[in-house]
Amino acid sequence: MCSSLLGRPVSGRPIQRGFGSWVRAMQLPALVLPAAMLTALCVAMTASTADAGIGLGNQQTVGGVMIAPDGSVRAATIEEQKEMAQVVRNAMQVPAGELAEATDRRVISLNGLQAALQEAHESGKHLDTETMFLAGMQRIEYVIVDEENNDILLAGPAEPWMVRPDGHVVGTKTGGSVLRLDDLVTAFSSVETARNDGGIRCSIEPTAEGRVRLQNFLKNVKLRPGQNPAYLEAGMRQAFGPQQIFLAGVPTDSRFARTLVAADFEMKRIAMGLTQSPVAGLPSYLEIAKNQAQSSVSSPRWWMACDYDPIAHDADGRVWKISGQGVKTLTEDDTFDKEGKVRSTGRQNPLATKWADMMTEQFEDLSRERPVFRDLRNAMDLAVVATLVTQQQLDQKSGIDLSVLRGKDSQVELASYDMPKTLEPQCSFIKGRAGWTVTASGGVNVNAFAVSENAVIDETLGSVAVASDSASRWWWNSK
Repeated sequence: MCSSLLGRPVSGRPIQRGFGSWVRAMQLPALVLPAAMLTALCVAMTASTADAGIGLGNQQTVGGVMIAPDGSVRAATIEEQKEMAQVVRNAMQVPAGELAEATDRRVISLNGLQAALQEAHESGKHLDTETMFLAGMQRIEYVIVDEENNDILLAGPAEPWMVRPDGHVVGTKTGGSVLRLDDLVTAFSSVETARNDGGIRCSIEPTAEGRVRLQNFLKNVKLRPGQNPAYLEAGMRQAFGPQQIFLAGVPTDSRFARTLVAADFEMKRIAMGLTQSPVAGLPSYLEIAKNQAQSSVSSPRWWMACDYDPIAHDADGRVWKISGQGVKTLTEDDTFDKEGKVRSTGRQNPLATKWADMMTEQFEDLSRERPVFRDLRNAMDLAVVATLVTQQQLDQKSGIDLSVLRGKDSQVELASYDMPKTLEPQCSFIKGRAGWTVTASGGVNVNAFAVSENAVIDETLGSVAVASDSASRWWWNSK
């Protein structure tokens, strides 16, 4: 739920050559970005780029918001969303040739991609849209070891891209957000960091002091029969105070990190009824929990996690297939003591579980309406690919040197963005028969190591072919 999170480019730090270099000529006044752009930059920006880092906006058609430096939040107008979309259109190239056609299997050569990045770095050229959008790839379905050419190939569906009215860049066929080069680089360069941090994680949490203040506030609340508690919410939020942002496993100033925070933020807003759900089959938690018994000592927490099938590979470990929805929503009840410290109960509220299951079931439809969730899955996919290559030592098996993508040679310069440490309180309150329930906690947990280690043999994968018909490009289409 990141309207407020996404920060702005760090002032005084030039965005050079690689990702984001094209924005240097686009110095815009502070403007409101669509909440959809949460994943990329959702905030008031002074020296603005349409989309942080590598290029263009991550978007969201409904519920655009602006987070000012003082922490205030307001909805973006339709005109502001249109302005943002036009900035993005002006900054990118329209797909042409084979890029203008959808295909079930496009192949990326990591050797070729690294060579293109190295050439751009040495010549000082700006990266083109084709490279920033990874040739229009929608998902990575296959990771293939090409020992003959000392290469690793990534294959999956691809399609032309377009800019939605709210500024999001999506595929013209499925409407899904395109994969991003900067997320791929962050994924590869963060594998060891994620290992040391116990995975890639994000959460937005109230402080212990805020919980105590809220408890004291509620002790003095006396509602008359039939009285609407809505008038208390401003005072409750003030007592609750700012919520803290926690990130681990990836650089906090990366687009990848902003995507995690944005998706978490938006999930909570939908769950808590702070924004209208765009999917008919996904009402807010407040709607399904209305007039039900509520616990006065615990509250539900939701988080999004990886949801992949076992990774299949051929007998020789040459071809690896990644499948599954990618993202699921989980829940558990939290309880807190008199000091406001939280502990997990290990229990699940049936109504909270129902909402989590509904979001998982509606994820595809939701991610088309709110591309921030597709951006999250894209980030998870790339984290799984980078972790798989590292854990299974596919780079050593193929003989490829991945130092460029892993950032060891400083040839890929990612744009850097300030990430706020706290947010204005985003929470809802339910008055039930047993007391008040406060819904405010959430998060994202990307355990790519568990996914990469859950592997099974599928001997039919040995027949997967991705032969290239062009030696001059780092990508091609394969039947």
